[in-house]
Amino acid sequence: MSGITAIETLIAFVLAIVGGVIGTMLARSHRRLCALISLGAGTLLGVTLFDILPETFTALKWGMLIVALVSGYAVFFIVTKYVFHVCPACAASHFDEATTHRFSEIAAAMTIALAIHCIMDGLAIAAGHQSHADAQGRIVNISIVLAICVHKVPEGLALGSLLTGAGFRPSAALTRVLAVESTTILGGVLGAIFLVNASSFWIAFALANAGGGFIYLAAHAVLGEIVRHHKALVLTNFLGGIALIGVLTFALHYALK
Repeated sequence: MSGITAIETLIAFVLAIVGGVIGTMLARSHRRLCALISLGAGTLLGVTLFDILPETFTALKWGMLIVALVSGYAVFFIVTKYVFHVCPACAASHFDEATTHRFSEIAAAMTIALAIHCIMDGLAIAAGHQSHADAQGRIVNISIVLAICVHKVPEGLALGSLLTGAGFRPSAALTRVLAVESTTILGGVLGAIFLVNASSFWIAFALANAGGGFIYLAAHAVLGEIVRHHKALVLTNFLGGIALIGVLTFALHYALK
């Protein structure tokens, strides 16, 4: 695992823990969480549209690109449908009082689902780092790291809030957040091991696969919140997240010419 990949995955992990601390120690409003979720979802979709798709199209062409996107989307869809919500932030509206009070019944399923999600985050960071060493590759890597880091804060916050709502003491809840989010680092390690000597095709496939997962997370987060709460707030922050990645990509292209 390269030093840069290690630092990037560690930053994402730390930000999730910061969110977890906030969720377990401090009160938070549903409106504020909606704003953070929507911003994070927008950055994930933005990095897919502005960075991952342009970076992977040449290596994969349309057919394999669609396969990679659909497979990434399908993994998160299947886990959410048959195991548990793959992201506590994206599914924040589903965590009502009844759900948290029967947490002991669903703890194992939730842990497995969130671990898969976090591993995919780490793999995405590693794949972005292994992409082309030119300016475009560096832009993709920076954008992926930023999008994941922005998403990690509401993720940790929602998970910490869920655990405390289920009756865990703050210290116990934070310990569980640490355990789940540490799989982000595991994903980075796995990506660094298996992608370090991979061909450009497989690196592009891994990136597009991550992009499919990002599309699922973005759609799941925004549609869930739009249907239930704060439509204007959600759309404004979601579009703001997309615009943030778009502006960053444009600025990096200009700076790295």
